[in-house]
Amino acid sequence: MRTPTALACIATVAAFATVLAQSPPPVSAPTGQKTLAATLGVYAFPGAGQDSSQQSKDETECYNWAVQNTGTDPFQAAKQADQQKQQAAQQQQQTAQATQGSGARGAVRGAATGALVGEIANNDAGNGAAWGAAAGAVHGRNKSRRANEQAAQQAAQQSQAADQNAAQSIDAFKKAFGACLEAKKYTVK
Repeated sequence: MRTPTALACIATVAAFATVLAQSPPPVSAPTGQKTLAATLGVYAFPGAGQDSSQQSKDETECYNWAVQNTGTDPFQAAKQADQQKQQAAQQQQQTAQATQGSGARGAVRGAATGALVGEIANNDAGNGAAWGAAAGAVHGRNKSRRANEQAAQQAAQQSQAADQNAAQSIDAFKKAFGACLEAKKYTVK
C-alpha cells in the first residue's frame, strides 16, 4: 500500500514528465567551431532563415568563387608572406656570414699596401705595413657593418612589402567573399 506522500511524489514526477514531453527541445550549446566566414574575419548573419548547414554550404561556394575571381586564397597568401619573410631573413644571414672576417681581410690588404707605400716613401716597409694593417682593419669592419645594415634594411623592407601585399590581397578576397554572401541573402560585416 502506498502512502499519500509517495502518491504525491509519483504524481509530481508524472506531471513534470508531461511538461518535458510538451516543451521544445533545449537549444544545443555552441560547438565552439567557427564558421568559414568567421575564421576569415567576415561575419555573416543569415537573412533568409538559412540553417547552419545551408550557411556552411553557401560560405564554401562563396569562398571558391572569391578565390577564382580574385586569384587569392587567403590561407595561401599568409603562407606566401611568411615564406617571403623567411627568404629575407636568410639573405640577411648570408650577408652577415659573407662579411665575417672583413676586418682581418682589410688588415691584410692594408698591410700589403702600407708596406709598399712605406718602402717607397721612407724605406720602412714594417712601419707602413703596421699603419696599413690598422687602417685596413678599420675600413674592412666599417664596410662589413654598412653591408649588414643594408641587408637588415632590405630584409625589413621585403618583410613589410610582403605583409602589405598579403593584406591587400586578403582585403580584396574578403570584399568578393562578402559580395557573394550578400547575393545569397546574408548580412555581412
